[in-house]
Amino acid sequence: MFGFKRRRRERLKETPLSAAAGAIVARNMPYFRYLSADEQRKLLGFIQVFLSEKSFEGCGGLKLTDEIRLTVAAHACLLLLHREEDFYPNLCSVLVYPASFSVRTVQHPVGPFTEEQSEIRVGEAWQRGVVILAWDGVLRGAQGEHDGFNVVLHEFAHQLDMENGAADGYPGFRDRALAERWPGIMSEAYERALKGLEEGRGPLVGRYGVRSPSEFFATLTECFFERPHSFKAWESAVYELFTAFYQQDPSKRIPPEREFAAERLGNGA
Repeated sequence: MFGFKRRRRERLKETPLSAAAGAIVARNMPYFRYLSADEQRKLLGFIQVFLSEKSFEGCGGLKLTDEIRLTVAAHACLLLLHREEDFYPNLCSVLVYPASFSVRTVQHPVGPFTEEQSEIRVGEAWQRGVVILAWDGVLRGAQGEHDGFNVVLHEFAHQLDMENGAADGYPGFRDRALAERWPGIMSEAYERALKGLEEGRGPLVGRYGVRSPSEFFATLTECFFERPHSFKAWESAVYELFTAFYQQDPSKRIPPEREFAAERLGNGA
């Protein structure tokens, strides 16, 4: 069975996207231009596999289009580009709403008492094999290429995090040395980020990024691809971990002046 899946995937990777589909990827994924020609071809092949294996469903009246599927798939596959990929094995479905959606959450403010609240979100990732996205949030994140906000990168980072169980900021590793280094370095960086927030020095990941170790990992993934120079300057040891985990170094792709020019224009996170 495994050999059949591998051969089918290899055929899909070699099947070119149509010119129209390629144009959508290039337009809705500005990051695409920073990839080498070989990486671009590889990413387009990965998109074919992703679209073949994952189900998409429009919600809240949204009519699914090729643009939606291609845009989501392109950003999701960027995380896998140089990893020994298995294309999010726990993921079955991607649900897409036209805009931000409301979810009910349960808080435990005091002892055994609970409190239900509503939160407006642009994305969610479930362990039960589902990613939920708001299409307007997907487009906003794709167009702001250096603002550190990209809901697809964020939610699919959660999927990587959950491949080995709970969402805890500790994804699965094939590299034993990386697995041993990860907890200590990430925990120390997380504590520094919390302390900085308490002292009025907002961390690179913002307030949301320090809600939990899982959100820290997912939000740092956004920064890794969109604001690599700021990330590297902020926490160089953590940045090194991410280059080892994703087997990519975005700081070598994106010219520093592009990232910092975006910040001067007011697009920084």
